[in-house]
Amino acid sequence: MLKALPNILTASRLVMALFMFVAFAAAAGAVPYYSDRLEPEAQFALQRWAVYAFVVAALTDFLDGWLARKLNAETVWGAILDPIGDKVLVCGAILGLMSLGPQPMVVLPAGLILFREFTVSALREVTAGKGVSLPVTMLAKWKTTLQLTALAMELIAAAWGAFALPDGTPFRYGFETAAHAMLWLAALVTLITGFQYWEQARKALSNG
Repeated sequence: MLKALPNILTASRLVMALFMFVAFAAAAGAVPYYSDRLEPEAQFALQRWAVYAFVVAALTDFLDGWLARKLNAETVWGAILDPIGDKVLVCGAILGLMSLGPQPMVVLPAGLILFREFTVSALREVTAGKGVSLPVTMLAKWKTTLQLTALAMELIAAAWGAFALPDGTPFRYGFETAAHAMLWLAALVTLITGFQYWEQARKALSNG
């Protein structure tokens, strides 16, 4: 049972990512016959639970791999589900972030992150069909950590009112600035790792 725990955590990340996205969509008024009846407090509650779900899901990303190595429970399914869970969580968080209102400082770095994620996924699929694997680099692992941390900060900043945090204060301005800086750093590292994978694939296919 213990050896199944890492895969259970990975699968739960997908479930929490779906819950997060639906909660953000409902709070934004995108769920028919439900969202139009929401009171502001209910919208805030949905936003809070969506952010909580994202944070918990992000924590499972750190726990599942660690447990798999600790319990010697690394499996093929875990190797397949883990990157899928990461990408679904990141993409869902970016869509949820956009649902919280205009995000002019977020659009470009978030778009670059999505561009890299889909491009590398397609690259992996093509190279796998030719018998070439692209091992995960240490920088790519840090990339995921930066993405999840930056998106958590951006979600809190965008849903500020839902957490009853003081508005119009230097603290909020400082927090938003730090969130934007972290997201740009995540986008930069994301692009660098994308270039690394591209070079790996190019060299492997050229040698083949």
